[in-house]
Amino acid sequence: MTKPNLLTPAQRQELLAGLPGWQEVMDGKAIEKRFVFQDFVGAFGFMTKAALVAEAMAHHPEWSNVWNKVVVRLTTHDAGGVTALDGQLAAALEKLSG
Repeated sequence: MTKPNLLTPAQRQELLAGLPGWQEVMDGKAIEKRFVFQDFVGAFGFMTKAALVAEAMAHHPEWSNVWNKVVVRLTTHDAGGVTALDGQLAAALEKLSG
């Protein structure tokens, strides 16, 4: 399996322009968003659905949950930063958070 290509700074900015609320973190090596839900059940339900999508993509987020909040950080560890795969997963999470 080939290693995914890192996005350039311009490509990362273009990606983020289409992902409301997402921002660069870790000096551009990751993207992150804080999702807020009505309650814990909403947050946990999102994480459950997101886990199934992530597993199907074989691309897993770094995340944390406190009550109704889920913070998601995406990076492609094998590539050492943000790749198109992170953008694909971020877009999928946006749809799930509906």
